[in-house]
Amino acid sequence: MPVRPVPVRRSELATPASNDRMFAKAAGSGADMVFLDLEDAVAPAQREVARAKAITALNEIDWGTTVRAVRINGVDTHWCHDDVIDLVEQAGPNLDTIVVPKATSARDVWFVDTLLTQLETKLGLERRIRLEVLIEDVAGLAHAEEIATVSDRLDALIFGAGDFSVSLGARVDTNFVPTVEYPGDFWHHARSTVAVAARIAGVLAIDAPYPDYRDPEGYRREATRASALGFSGKWAIHPSQVDIANEVFSPTPDEVEHARRTLEAYRDAERNGLGATGMDGKLVDAAHVKLAEELLARADEIGRR
Repeated sequence: MPVRPVPVRRSELATPASNDRMFAKAAGSGADMVFLDLEDAVAPAQREVARAKAITALNEIDWGTTVRAVRINGVDTHWCHDDVIDLVEQAGPNLDTIVVPKATSARDVWFVDTLLTQLETKLGLERRIRLEVLIEDVAGLAHAEEIATVSDRLDALIFGAGDFSVSLGARVDTNFVPTVEYPGDFWHHARSTVAVAARIAGVLAIDAPYPDYRDPEGYRREATRASALGFSGKWAIHPSQVDIANEVFSPTPDEVEHARRTLEAYRDAERNGLGATGMDGKLVDAAHVKLAEELLARADEIGRR
């Protein structure tokens, strides 16, 4: 079977599915993925109306190379079942990804996966719809590895700091920053756990939203911290955050050049029967090669898109 390209999810732009005036702007934002939100961004009384608007947007808007996604309602709600069925039956060929919120165990993802399989078979869809899953509950964090590995549809685990704060009982403000003195990065453990679970499953880790869209430097800071931990992208709640995410999570020209030089130095060493070498006064061995190959693969896929 052909190898599926490495997903590119530097930026994932949230767009309320109830606000159809925002759809065209979202489609032209340059985000790697736009998800039309049927869950927290929509008032409960409007969720069925929003579902219909999302279906229309998937079918009628030109999304270009942007991945088309919808965040459905949680599997413990009465909206979820119809969300999946209506979206796939009425817009399946134009839907790339479903985002599953508030997963607390593997069975939450299994349910959506199974329902999708049934619908795809029934409708004769040629392309499988992908999944991304939010870890935004203490139970979800505790079961992150099980959630990440339960379905081969999964492209990414997403850390959701907002609902996680509620689940944890954390003392944070509306930007998910501690309201009391705290040493170090408050979210380091949760982020690391999500990143490790994602890596075990071979999927991407996507960082939480940053609600204060008037603070671009704060968004950049949090995105950079997440990238250091191995995250591949970050949610955006405003189009102004998209370019920042795309920049932070893209390899720089210097990083690409260094990776290429690393591979060349190692291959030269291999030809001389060596398993390691030096470059610029630093060791280059198999681990450095793997890092370089992964960075170049990501750069190539970003360039291809």
